[in-house]
Amino acid sequence: MPELPEVEALAGFLTGRLAGRTVEKAHLAAFPALKTYDPPLSALEGLEFHDVTRHGKFLDLHAGDLHLIIHLARAGWLRWHDSLPATPPRAGKGPLALRIRLTTPAHADAHADESDSPGGPGSPGGPGGPGFDVTEAGTQKRLAIYVVRDPADVPGIARLGIDPLSPEFTAEALARLLDGERRQIKGVLRDQGTIAGIGNAYSDEILHAARMSPFALAARLTQDDVARLHDVIISTLTDAVERARELKPGELKSEKKLGLRVHGRTGLPCPVCGDTIREVSFSDSALQYCPTCQTGGKPLADRRLSRLLK
Repeated sequence: MPELPEVEALAGFLTGRLAGRTVEKAHLAAFPALKTYDPPLSALEGLEFHDVTRHGKFLDLHAGDLHLIIHLARAGWLRWHDSLPATPPRAGKGPLALRIRLTTPAHADAHADESDSPGGPGSPGGPGGPGFDVTEAGTQKRLAIYVVRDPADVPGIARLGIDPLSPEFTAEALARLLDGERRQIKGVLRDQGTIAGIGNAYSDEILHAARMSPFALAARLTQDDVARLHDVIISTLTDAVERARELKPGELKSEKKLGLRVHGRTGLPCPVCGDTIREVSFSDSALQYCPTCQTGGKPLADRRLSRLLK
């Protein structure tokens, strides 16, 4: 799932390519993905993009007086093309959810050699301006697209907690969030209503770097624990953002995977101590951790595996 660093990088990538460009056509290929109807998607046509920002894991593409908001969910992605076909895509076919075609600029595209298309510039075929596709793989369709006048009109944005890369995210602010919090720290870090933008992968990375058990109760963390966790949250996310900066969308997933030390590395040696990375499985996700670095050498109970063994 794209998390804060990848969404931040996508926003940066799009900013340099969308600013000053006008929406020629907005094609919806997966109708359930569009969560709003007023304004309609077609209201974007003829509007000029002037900003791309991020709210947690939400991409905010500001065109005219409207905002095209995209949440990529678990399997969504964005693909840039230097040339898109003029003919509309077929709805309900393949992973395509949304296609935004831009007007063709009068001058040569400064980024013409940076297409995210496998075949390079113009590979989608046919005449047409540049633009991007929003796709979603798999059968669990959770990608969400909104067209709104105010980003706060999107329920997921309205409930977002503090952004961990904002100046307001201080050690004192984190301490206030965790005070009296009865949940495990892994769940708190993933709660978008508490801290915006951290998901399953980076919460694993943060807790490993902080040498903290994912099952530790948030309210029981000491002042030193909170200060260490705060520093690690900022450093982990900042480093990931820096690694992702200037990368094309097609390169972001592999860069994220290369930068992870424990997440997705079950059975491999911990790069810090050499112990074997363990996993705890849940119904629709799993966490990874190092027993030596995080839990005093004790493996955590894998509830799903325990049930299977009974």
